Order: sequence, then C-alpha cells, then structure tokens
Amino acid sequence: MGKYQAPRGMRDLLPAEMAVFQRVEALADELAARYGYRSIETPLVEDAGVFERAIGGATDVVEKELFRVVTPGDEKPKWAMRPEATAGIVRAYVEHGMQTWPQPVRFSSFGPMFRYDRPQAGRYREFWQWNVEAIGDAGPAVDAEIIELGLRWLREAGAGDVQVHLNSIGDANCRPAYVAALGDYLADFTDRLPATERARASISPLRVLDSKEPALAAVIAAAPDITEYLCDACRAHFEGVQAHLAIVGIEGRPAPRLVRGLDYYTRTAFEYYVVGAEGTQQALGGGGRYDGLVELLGGRPTPGIGFAMGVDRVVTLVAASSPPELAVPVAFVVGADPAATDLRFRIATELRTAGIAASAELGVRKLARQLEAADRDGAHFAVVVGDELEAGQVQLRDLQAGTQKLVNAADLAKEIDRASRTHHHG
Repeated sequence: MGKYQAPRGMRDLLPAEMAVFQRVEALADELAARYGYRSIETPLVEDAGVFERAIGGATDVVEKELFRVVTPGDEKPKWAMRPEATAGIVRAYVEHGMQTWPQPVRFSSFGPMFRYDRPQAGRYREFWQWNVEAIGDAGPAVDAEIIELGLRWLREAGAGDVQVHLNSIGDANCRPAYVAALGDYLADFTDRLPATERARASISPLRVLDSKEPALAAVIAAAPDITEYLCDACRAHFEGVQAHLAIVGIEGRPAPRLVRGLDYYTRTAFEYYVVGAEGTQQALGGGGRYDGLVELLGGRPTPGIGFAMGVDRVVTLVAASSPPELAVPVAFVVGADPAATDLRFRIATELRTAGIAASAELGVRKLARQLEAADRDGAHFAVVVGDELEAGQVQLRDLQAGTQKLVNAADLAKEIDRASRTHHHG
C-alpha cells in the first residue's frame, strides 16, 4: 500500500464500478430528455448561506455535515461544498431570471455532493446524486410525473422490486397545528430523547421524526399522524397526487412519519425503497414539494418539486444483479516487428477515426506477448502488421474464431465493421 490513501469516507471509482455509474447515468440522461427535463450544472461550492437558509439550521446537514471552505483572507468560512443540489439549482433559477421563462422549468443534474457524515455502508462523504426538479407548477400532476420518473429509472436500471413511500406534510396553514400536537406528544418522552433530539423537539419537532436513532423508533412509530391535520387544500392536493399515480398503476405506500430531512419541504414527500428493505438507512432516493424555497432564496413565491436519487446505493444494487461489462476494443493492433510502434500507432489511429474501438501495442514486445495482451483485453480481432504492409496489406486475425486472412489496409475498417456486425468469422 502506498503512502497516500483516499480521504476517509471518499473512494476511488475503479473501471468496473465506473461502468455501472456510466450505465445508470446514461439511463438518467435518456429518461430526463424523454420527459422534457433539461440538463443543468451548478458549482460544487456555494455561499454557505444558500444551504443554511434553504435547508434549515436545525438539521444534521447544516449543524454537523457541511464541508465549509476557507479561502485566503476569510475571517470565517463563507463557502460550503454542496451537500445537495436543489438549493443551488433554485439559486440559479432566481439569479438568472428563469421566472420569466415558460413555467414550469424542468431541470436534471447528475453529480457529486459532499457531507461530513459518519461513513457507513452505502453512505459516503463524497456521494453522487441524480436530481430532477420542476419549478413553477403547483398542481398535483407534476408531483405524480416526477414520482413516476424516479420509479421508472430505478426499475429500468435494475435496482429490483422498488416501491414508493408517500406522505403529505402539509403547508404553513395546517402544519403548525400538527407541530404543536407533535411537540406535546414528544414532551412526554423528554427523558428518553438524546440531547440533540431533545433540543430539536423544542425548536423543530418535525426533525425528530427524521431521527435515525434506533432507540426512538417506537416513540416515532406512535407519534400523531400528520395526515389527520391536513387542511382541505393540502388534502385535496395529496388525493390528486394519489389519483394521478393510480392512473399509471402506481400505488404509493402510506408513510405518515415520512417528513424528509430538510426544512424546505411542503405537502408531497416521498422516498423509494426496495420491497423488504425499508430500514432507516436504506432509502434509494426521495424528494418532495418545496413551494416556499424560491421566495426564501430571493425570488417571488414560486412552487417547486423534485427528487434526489442516491446513485451510490443504486449502483451497488445494479452491480449485484447485473455485473458490469467493461469496454473492450474491437481490434487490437500488433506487429511482427516489436520496434515498429509507429506503424501500429498509425493503423490504430486510422481505425479510431473510422469509428472502430481499437487499441495498439505501443511497447516493444515480441509478437506472442502482444497477442496475449490482445486476448487479455477481450478484443475480437487482432490486426497483425508485418512485411505484407509494403504491399498495402495486413493480417486480420479473428481471435474468437481462430481464423486469419489478408486484407487491404485501405479496407481494414470496413472489413472489421462488417465482420463484427454480422459475426462473420474468417
């Protein structure tokens, strides 16, 4: 082992894992385009106030997990590495005047986030998310669209038998009554609450429902049901979401304790789980409505909804059920003269220009060792450069069929393309 290692809670993505990452990202990109969600990228570092204001002070993310960045001349950290994507996307929506665009504005982003969390299985300090946001539509139909999109991605990616857990956490009109009832309920368990949760119970009781403390599971399970406190408007919206999902065959599992972990959520809240694996640390992703966030970050009141998918956990599931296929060259260029690296380089470059995936032996090794490398890389063909090149020809060896023939170098790319497409050997 070398002197240096990846930072704790972060890791290298080696080729096999990257192959799965690229597969699920390509599916996310394809689905986002199919659904009309346009790509956006925001900085990895934002003004810390973006997250402090949007996410809320009484959350683990802000209290414990922000990677704060000190730059030269700062008396205290002003910047923070993004712990999630929604706040930055909403900041960009406001900054660039997107409220004047046709609404809703639909976004998709795929990239790394950073939280100073305790590393554990499936949770890293640098982790990847696929985020989808729809800003500017207050109706329940767009909620259903986003929930269905996330479920489709998980299922088509191969994450398994996935189900959506669904709740409504009300809005500023009806939530205060529930928060008061929840606070009264939690007051009876003050002695059982850890210090952090005891403080939150007095400031933001909803945060206690999001606690991951095993000792509080029974207390949380018996807490008042928020859906019993919904106002008529929130109840109608929630019923509308469920009705739209039912039209496309999705029945959300009721989850009355689901509040998500960030303060900006209102009304619809949801998470995705593999059926039978519904533990507190096993959500594959989730999201909800954030109708007050645009205004909180300086824009005029504008509704919004989105989700964040935990790519790392999804990749683990996909890799277990469908082992990755690493990219292999179609052709591997070798040569009878070990020193003729320039010829092998030239022919490989010509094949790549013609759209053929090609590798070349650029070291000075005997032909037998070069062919071993071609076989080890999984190439279909070996292009053997020898004396025949003076007559404009090379040997094309089909490594899978064990046959070989002379072909004109000028026709090499066409011959490889034809043979690989038709599986014609020799």
